Amino acid sequence: MFTGIVEGVGNVMKVEFRGQGRRLALSVPLSLTDMQLGDSINVNGACLTVVEISGEVIHVDLSSETLQRSTLSDIKEGNSVNLERALRLSDRLGGHIVTGHVDGIGTIAELHKQRDFLQIKIRVPQSVSKYVVQKGSIAVDGTSLTVNEIKGDVIELTLIPFTLEKTVLIKKRVGDRVNLESDILGKYVEKMMDRSSSEKVTLSFLREHGFINGDE
Repeated sequence: MFTGIVEGVGNVMKVEFRGQGRRLALSVPLSLTDMQLGDSINVNGACLTVVEISGEVIHVDLSSETLQRSTLSDIKEGNSVNLERALRLSDRLGGHIVTGHVDGIGTIAELHKQRDFLQIKIRVPQSVSKYVVQKGSIAVDGTSLTVNEIKGDVIELTLIPFTLEKTVLIKKRVGDRVNLESDILGKYVEKMMDRSSSEKVTLSFLREHGFINGDE
């Protein structure tokens, strides 16, 4: 479990092909070198496991499933990636609940610089857009952001100077692909609404259990 607050930027030192999977060697900031074997780490929005540590370099494996469902299949030596260690129970939840399971891949449609801020528009697949709400949260390459506007299949976000400085999003260009994870709360709501007809959440159910007034 993660928060979407990127802790540092790593660099891809090596990409090793292993059958249908791959292994990445990532150099990490000194602040992240306390990781242990078996720890989870969010790499550009995907939850991966640390399988080897060599000083300031960690190694993570990419399964065929991860490669198929995320932009990590595009990763090359020399690329930079967002990194976040797993959330501890004692940590503040500064962003929102992020699982590290990529829901879909978006494409950057527009970029507009406004002083020190960056307005970014991303075209999102329907599998993600159905969970997105205005002023709700979404993780873009593992970064927790707030949705300003929704127009069809395009969402608009604002990147503040701190986010631009601390993440790889400043390097994105129109046409680049990004990993997307929608807010897990929306998925739970959908599951509740899709229960068997005898248990389905209806207006009558909500009135009966005091969630809304009888006049509504």
